[in-house]
Amino acid sequence: MQLTPRALCAAGRAAFRESFPVGGRDVARWFPGHMAKGLRKMQSSLKLVDCILEVHDARIPLSGRNPLFQETLGLKPHLLVLNKMDLADLKEQQKIMQHLEREGLKNVIFTNCVKDENIKQIIPKVTELVGSSCRYHRGEVCERPLMFLLDTPGVLAPRIQNVETGLKLALCGTVLDHLVGEETLADYLLYTLNRHQLLGYVQHYGLGQACDDITSVLKQVAVRLRKTQKVKVLTGTGDVNVVQPNYPAAARDFLRAFRSGALGPVMLDRDILQGVPSVEPP
Repeated sequence: MQLTPRALCAAGRAAFRESFPVGGRDVARWFPGHMAKGLRKMQSSLKLVDCILEVHDARIPLSGRNPLFQETLGLKPHLLVLNKMDLADLKEQQKIMQHLEREGLKNVIFTNCVKDENIKQIIPKVTELVGSSCRYHRGEVCERPLMFLLDTPGVLAPRIQNVETGLKLALCGTVLDHLVGEETLADYLLYTLNRHQLLGYVQHYGLGQACDDITSVLKQVAVRLRKTQKVKVLTGTGDVNVVQPNYPAAARDFLRAFRSGALGPVMLDRDILQGVPSVEPP
């Protein structure tokens, strides 16, 4: 008998974790130290532009946005572009908009650059914002081309105070996986999927049921994908070659499946939208 995702969830819900332990994790070392320098460089370029386009991941519309970035904007028009909307679960899009509006962000566009979804809304919106700005009638407004894009490197907050925010940013590929640990990231992903009853991974990997133990899940993934490795084990009669699951390789595949959308759309900020803390204090 093949269980539906709903039945799988009901069967495993009692065993799902209600919090994710973060004690002992040094989030400060996950993020490169050049971010503050990048922000200063961005501030020096602001005098050249009439409108700010902030691009962020739609899976984390509330987490990880640089709090110092808003302070650098001054009175310039500001448009937030939440990209990768095809990978995000946007059932609570209205709540996202309301939350952002409370933070002073009224101009938000959800996009999917791969399929050009909503991309054509950006230029008309920028034109509208610039045209209604008090800076619009200054003498050096550009005419050829009518719009010129000044790109800058991505800039995170110099300090990530919240470990869970750091984990979310890392899941979305903001930092190199090995800085956090691939198996740690895979475990947080598994915790998040189970907590929000997003059990697409069960069918994707052909698992028997939902499971909240990352070692067990990665073992099954490794065996199914034939990601194994021979390891020498010292015994009383000499060295013996033992075939073991390649857990790091399985973790990398699990993360790739999430990032490509193969596990279904996910909203990593659902707990913020619902106002429910989900991480144990360190």
